[in-house]
Amino acid sequence: MIKTIALLKKKAGLTRAQFIDYYETRHAPLILAIAPQVCDYRRNFLVDEGAIVAPGAAQRDYDVVTELWYPDRAAFEAAMAAFTDPANAARIAADEENVFDRSCTRFYTVEERSSRRP
Repeated sequence: MIKTIALLKKKAGLTRAQFIDYYETRHAPLILAIAPQVCDYRRNFLVDEGAIVAPGAAQRDYDVVTELWYPDRAAFEAAMAAFTDPANAARIAADEENVFDRSCTRFYTVEERSSRRP
């Protein structure tokens, strides 16, 4: 499996509820339609209540941690090709303008590690 994460900030003027609703009902379906190679797509919307933040920590500039999984390297590469195809990239960018502050977007491939109790 290959995993990518995106740190995304909601567009100014949207409430948290509006942001989540748009992401879930419009943006996520668009991404899945463009890249059917994605085998798991999770949105982790941050909750400020009860958060533990170190004194002096930089202010958070994202509202959701998005995770996308691909079953193998071929699927990952096909999805990246689909995302960067000029027509698809334009569709994604136009949709993102409705929901994200794109100046804060960060997208990474990650190596996931997990620890479980025996």
